[in-house]
Amino acid sequence: MKVYNNFDEINKELNILSLQKQIHEETMKLKINEVKEELSAVSIVTNMISSIAKKAVVLKIVNKFLSR
Repeated sequence: MKVYNNFDEINKELNILSLQKQIHEETMKLKINEVKEELSAVSIVTNMISSIAKKAVVLKIVNKFLSR
């Protein structure tokens, strides 16, 4: 346990802790934004692949009906 000799030491420690908290909050915001960007990129690719797969299935079905 830390012992403080005066209020100035306490205030200094509180300021340091406050700044550390702000740093951690900003770091979390950055990480959340990175995850959002990654998920949106993954989402875009997944949607494109899904769309291509659906079109391929439809084309196969149409080709089966046309080839009869």
